[in-house]
Amino acid sequence: MNIFVAKLNFKTTSEELLELFEKFGEVSSAKVIMDKATNRSKGYGFVEMPDDNQGYAAINDLNETEVDGSTIVVKKARPKESTGSTGGGYQRREGGGGFNKSRY
Repeated sequence: MNIFVAKLNFKTTSEELLELFEKFGEVSSAKVIMDKATNRSKGYGFVEMPDDNQGYAAINDLNETEVDGSTIVVKKARPKESTGSTGGGYQRREGGGGFNKSRY
């Protein structure tokens, strides 16, 4: 089960997130998401737990609890939405692209 954890204190580390969830069972991974430009936490993360029952127990017990001075939100992560584009994130437009004078 993939679990989304939001409203984390910016000082909370991936290791601390792992320790928090290990109290409920096996954790495959725990990661606080970092901003690539500033290398600072974005205040949320994801935890993978192979056993759904343990995952639901963690969600129920940890949601809206205080961790490092912040009240966190814990819920089952939704699947990443598809953008519908193919091939590296670029979408081909009809008309060949290029500069469009009519827009300026």
